[in-house]
Amino acid sequence: MNHVITANQLKTKGISIVAESAETLITVHGEGKYVVMPIAQYNHFRECELATALAEAKEDIANGDYDSDGIENHLKRITDV
Repeated sequence: MNHVITANQLKTKGISIVAESAETLITVHGEGKYVVMPIAQYNHFRECELATALAEAKEDIANGDYDSDGIENHLKRITDV
């Protein structure tokens, strides 16, 4: 992480302190809580997550690891936890 600031620093100095670095970790009571990054980097991370989810779904289908018994039964499975 390039830049670490406290929540209090963010409160007092505003967005200008975040703009000093491409990535910023914001801490609250000494614990890392939030990451601020350029939107292009965030979008790249999301694309990677979606590509992984798609690959996992394709693998499940190839292995026959899925249910096709209708929406009603699916809703029962996911709500009867």
